[in-house]
Amino acid sequence: MHQPELFSALLPGRRIRSQPKEWKVVSLRECPSPEEMIRINQPSDALAYWQKHIATTPQFNPDCECVVVLLLNTKLRVKGHQVVSVGTLNEAMAHPREVFRVAVMGAACAIVLMHNHPSGETDPSSADRALTRRIREAGEILRIEVHDHVIVGHQRYFSFRESGLL
Repeated sequence: MHQPELFSALLPGRRIRSQPKEWKVVSLRECPSPEEMIRINQPSDALAYWQKHIATTPQFNPDCECVVVLLLNTKLRVKGHQVVSVGTLNEAMAHPREVFRVAVMGAACAIVLMHNHPSGETDPSSADRALTRRIREAGEILRIEVHDHVIVGHQRYFSFRESGLL
């Protein structure tokens, strides 16, 4: 940036044109073969995935609620995951737009929504129930199945699917 551009950027009232941005998905690891991909047949499989792949990442903070989406293929095998939100001690924000963004880009057939309760209690709050309802409705529109919403506690979980709430 040469000087006139620098000064015009600093002057109030002067608008700077933004340039279009290119977005791309970058693979951080080699993709496993389908036989090596973890299958999510039941909520305990999702819990095992959480303990191995989510709770061990630098992004994860056990003292805050973290919302994660697992991307599943047609055989319910995990293609990948994304940490959608890291919230506070007792809540995390998650909008369907953020939950499904990576699912659409990753061509997921289904998702498992997961989040933790730092207290260790796994009973869903009214906000958890409302979030599940909104995500399920958005999934129906996008034709991406919400396979489950799992709340992770201390070595325990709550499954909306097992409980008949999904």
